[in-house]
Amino acid sequence: MTLEEAREKAEEIEPQQQDRQPGVEGEMEPPAEFIRDGYEGSGKLEGKVAIVTGGDSGIGRAAAVHFAREGADVAVMYLDEEEDAEKTAEMIEDEGQEALTIDGDVRDSAFCQAAVEEVIEEFGDLNVLVNNAAVQVVKTELTDITDEQWEETFATNIHGYFYMTKAALPHLEDGDTVINTTSVNAFEGNDFLVDYSTTKGAIVAFTRSLSQQLAPEGIRVNQVAPGPIWTPLIPATIGDFDPEAVAEFGQDVPMGRPGQPSELGPAYVYLACEDSSYMSGQTLHLNGGSIVGG
Repeated sequence: MTLEEAREKAEEIEPQQQDRQPGVEGEMEPPAEFIRDGYEGSGKLEGKVAIVTGGDSGIGRAAAVHFAREGADVAVMYLDEEEDAEKTAEMIEDEGQEALTIDGDVRDSAFCQAAVEEVIEEFGDLNVLVNNAAVQVVKTELTDITDEQWEETFATNIHGYFYMTKAALPHLEDGDTVINTTSVNAFEGNDFLVDYSTTKGAIVAFTRSLSQQLAPEGIRVNQVAPGPIWTPLIPATIGDFDPEAVAEFGQDVPMGRPGQPSELGPAYVYLACEDSSYMSGQTLHLNGGSIVGG
């Protein structure tokens, strides 16, 4: 997809909603793009093994498919979106790499431990962990956020990152990487996503602190901070609150449009491979031109 095609696709987004999280790719209109036809792999991750949580769709699928094009085998972790996960696995295999799908809830520490063990048993190694699974619920008033919603958002968006990283660390070695997905909202705030934005801020601190702890071992920890990206989470969250608002999604950034997952995939490759060998504790901001601190 060219930049002009990306702009045209953004204009095709109409009011829509989905009634469950994290949403389903097949119900999105227009469908998202995950990797550009012209993206040529060059073996940057040849022989590597990666885990991507929330890898069934959206940004997670883009990271997984880009990893595969660069030569990695990929384990795709997902909640219960089996059809989307199988499609991601098919795309990985179309790149000539092996795929493993694992369904379960990253809010469960025991599941995270078992999932990592399954990856080690299947592939015999682990080199890249992408913490990406997330939930968000639109609430315009703090008092409308229930205790249960607050706790669930934290359980998925930051506790799950901790559980997965804790399980993966014994298998990571010098040169391996952890990549966390935070958000532009961690730096700008968001008045209708207070709990979500708070967890994304926690991810920033988690990334920076862990990077310092693991630097002596040669394990790098970085993060990607997406802006508005066209993923199933948008019609499933913003659309659930106001279907009309989906048609205007991303228009408030300088570039005037939402990004495609395909525009983020190469950033995950960069952080996973040796190209970023002198980079840890840092953030890549892919947000349509918004200027943020940090």
